[in-house]
Amino acid sequence: MGNVTVVGAQWGDEGKGKIVDWLSVRADIVVRFQGGHNAGHTLQIGDATYKLSLLPSGLARGKLSVIGNGVVIDPWALLAEIDRVRGQGLKITPDILRVAENATVILPFYGAIDQAREKARGKGAIGTTGRGIGIAYEDKAARRAIRMCDLSEPETLSLKVPTLLDHHNAFLRGLGEPEVDAGELLAKLAEVAPKLAPYIEPTWRRLHDARKAGKRLLFEGAQGAMLDIDHGTFPYVTSSNTVAAAASSGSGAAADAVGYVLGITKAYTTRVGGGPFPTEQNNAIGQRLGERGREFGTVTGRARRCGWFDAVMVRQAIQVGGIDGIALTKLDILDEMPELKVCVAYEDASGKRYDYLPSSMKLQAELTPVYETLEGWSETTYGARSWADLPATAVKYVRRIEELIQAPVALLSTSPERDDTILVRDPFAD
Repeated sequence: MGNVTVVGAQWGDEGKGKIVDWLSVRADIVVRFQGGHNAGHTLQIGDATYKLSLLPSGLARGKLSVIGNGVVIDPWALLAEIDRVRGQGLKITPDILRVAENATVILPFYGAIDQAREKARGKGAIGTTGRGIGIAYEDKAARRAIRMCDLSEPETLSLKVPTLLDHHNAFLRGLGEPEVDAGELLAKLAEVAPKLAPYIEPTWRRLHDARKAGKRLLFEGAQGAMLDIDHGTFPYVTSSNTVAAAASSGSGAAADAVGYVLGITKAYTTRVGGGPFPTEQNNAIGQRLGERGREFGTVTGRARRCGWFDAVMVRQAIQVGGIDGIALTKLDILDEMPELKVCVAYEDASGKRYDYLPSSMKLQAELTPVYETLEGWSETTYGARSWADLPATAVKYVRRIEELIQAPVALLSTSPERDDTILVRDPFAD
């Protein structure tokens, strides 16, 4: 039995939370390896709905969970999330939640800088959540970031904070905004430090020891491949690497720990915020998909843009991300649609055809989809738990998607309920 890494194969919001929850029963440790509290996973367990941002989904099943060094952490948001899910009955203690000592801290003023930048971009706004995620990753790359291990060392903070504020206050000064006071910031960090201290450790050692002991690791990514800082629709992307390779660097586990890579993919396509979206449907079809799929962001509540399944984009995500198989979610949202379209290529303004998504901003903005039309089905797929429960035309749709993306469907989800899942191939068995 090996490890499994779960990543999004579109623009995020593919239903990773449910799939990670479903797989976590088979895992010993669940590891979150990138992103921040801009991401959101919704878990439906019986009558309870858990909305998680920083906390790994495995906590809902009482699994040992790790927030890795690749995650950027807002300490106050993390503590608030812990309190919220405790109020729902989940037991969150240092015994089952561990936080990497070398993870980067999101400071209280990062959100204001993030929002000010978005406002300054005007029509070119990226569509960030305004929570300071990108600012934290910038500070990390610039080697001025505060890390979780620094919180318990006042002398270290006294050295690092003034240098960090020299940079950020210059920006705030240029906008005519209030500058950040070093003393006030140090006081806030001193106040939050003891609350987080029991959770912090060199988590890479725990993962190493777990692997030596034959434990199964489940790595949990945020966002999706097309939001990857290198491989996504730049600059309309997140600030971290979202592909499976980041599971190693973002957790401290060795490169061979990634295991079976499961890409989560909706049976249609959505994205939030700005940026190109070739198969977007600004019409009754897009509205229907959004309403039936309840396409609103877990964290922000923003309505998602909706469109037909883009096989070109998903195939590219599979090839770049080393995805072994996909979990196809929300098939039931397509019920009772007389016909379905799947994007099989793109064309630019001159009529040139592409079988991949180019990196050029100009080309991405002008590409139009080339569709293949498939027959829909009138029966319901909601709650199906075996292939025999699916209409023949729904099975044909799934099989055609497999051909186009050149990867097998390992799991098929037919409702938000965790047990409404068809297992085709157990990722942990590889």
